[in-house]
Amino acid sequence: MALFYQDPFDALSQFQRALDQLRSSSWLAASPSGGGAYPPLNVFRKGDDIIIVAEVPGVAKADLRVEVKGNTLRIAGSRTVGPGGQASSHRRERRGGRFDRTIELPIAIDSEGVKAEYRDGILALHLPRAEHDKPRPIPVA
Repeated sequence: MALFYQDPFDALSQFQRALDQLRSSSWLAASPSGGGAYPPLNVFRKGDDIIIVAEVPGVAKADLRVEVKGNTLRIAGSRTVGPGGQASSHRRERRGGRFDRTIELPIAIDSEGVKAEYRDGILALHLPRAEHDKPRPIPVA
């Protein structure tokens, strides 16, 4: 019977190097964890309206800014990451700082009727379609 002995710290070090290589490769570029657009969001259509759910963990409600004009939505804010004070960083994988994301929607939005709710790091937006953008029936004579 053959026994293979490997130093557990060496095995962990090799594993960590492999993970670091994977994270630095372009393989993850399309996913939110790979550094894509921030904040990551999902856009749904519910009847005439648009529902947007954005992930903004670690962002205080007071640090969020949501703006709507025509068919354009802007989500901006800042996120502080770290212990603050005199602590030094040993490893930093979570991103912090300012973010500003703008997306164009397929419909014009009624900015007066927009509702925003923020809970547990999730921002939910209800964007009603503007009346002037809704299709209207034309009677045929």
